[in-house]
Amino acid sequence: VQLQASGGGLVQAGDSLRLSCAASGRTPVAWFRQAPGKEREFVATFNWDGDITYYADSVKGRFTISRDNAKNTVYLEIRNLKPEDTAVYYCATRSRPTLRVQAPSAYDYWGQGTQVTVSS
Repeated sequence: VQLQASGGGLVQAGDSLRLSCAASGRTPVAWFRQAPGKEREFVATFNWDGDITYYADSVKGRFTISRDNAKNTVYLEIRNLKPEDTAVYYCATRSRPTLRVQAPSAYDYWGQGTQVTVSS
């Protein structure tokens, strides 16, 4: 399984951004982020059947995860970006159902990450 994240960049506070994750498989994809000096943090994912979305409380209302099955691509739309959203954003996928969708250890494959930097 290969994952390729893209779409990051340097943006200003209040801007919007859409990250993309091209996945070679069809298992659920999640987004995580890691800010400098902090642990990797869960952002959003789908359930195993792909019909329910989960979000971290810190991003609810501003982040939207979606997917295009025809393109095998998962998106993360971020609105009203804030400086605290600055991080490397990773996509990952898990190979089995789990209730622990927010745990990095539940994911078997990771992309290389894309940097998002938000200036104030």
